[in-house]
Amino acid sequence: MADLSVDLNGFKLKSPILSASGTFGYCDEFEDFINVSKLGSVVTKALSINPKKGNEGNRIFETNGGMINRIGLENIGIKEFINKKLPILKEKNIDFIVNLAGSNFEDYIEASKIANKNGIKAIEVNVSCPNVKEGCLEFGTNPKTLYELTSSIKDVYKGFLIIKLTPNVSDIESLAIAAQSAGADCISAINTLKGLGVKIEITEDKKIIKQTVSGGLSGRCIKPVALSMVKRIKEAIKIPVIGIGGISNRDDVLEFLSVGADAVEIGTENFTNPNITEKITNELIELIDKLNLKNLDELKRKLRE
Repeated sequence: MADLSVDLNGFKLKSPILSASGTFGYCDEFEDFINVSKLGSVVTKALSINPKKGNEGNRIFETNGGMINRIGLENIGIKEFINKKLPILKEKNIDFIVNLAGSNFEDYIEASKIANKNGIKAIEVNVSCPNVKEGCLEFGTNPKTLYELTSSIKDVYKGFLIIKLTPNVSDIESLAIAAQSAGADCISAINTLKGLGVKIEITEDKKIIKQTVSGGLSGRCIKPVALSMVKRIKEAIKIPVIGIGGISNRDDVLEFLSVGADAVEIGTENFTNPNITEKITNELIELIDKLNLKNLDELKRKLRE
């Protein structure tokens, strides 16, 4: 059987297929659909220091080729995760990466300290969420601020540090370079794009009802943007890149690998096709065998020729 393992500069994954934060729960929620332990890693729902209720009102809007969400990083908090979810991951031998979010520098540093203290091997720092009122996005749009935040986290966290970048900028290269210079071990990109969903309804009594949802756009419709930004990031830095955005099948994965992604995260597609991660994993194995290749690295080299 083909070897799908990935070595991200010392951080090893059994497969290049990961789940994207916010689409897969905290640990074993998808076990009814797939063998979770086959994934390269489960990336947890974003965790803040304290539990968050998220945004009020309508938080999901379906659009052509994707969806807009304004969940607002609702989560149980990192301490509750440590107490209740982490033991499940360890007991079931599920590889995982903890996604962290904060409203200020202190939140990020404290959460990183907790992750370090509890032996969490890898964290993905969310500096790029467009649907919360404070934090996240403001840290991910300024290279100087991102450098300071990344270096501060690196001072207190000794595991594998992934910085998740926003696409809502004109110069994503400078952000990737700043994160790398500050000690990040890996970049993941992209997070959701800023989007607005509008629905107009005309009633029988001739009234016009308008509904709008402003938040983060994800799904198949953002793949061309994600591919472009992953390629630009990879050309600007030397550390590994995890590609995210609109992946729904094996060929999408091949496209990301061909432009420089070392691994990928699958997100929105999990909602409509909950076995997609395992399906793509199996299809990659079949393809490598069909091409008479030994492993994923050989496939990457052929895709990049």
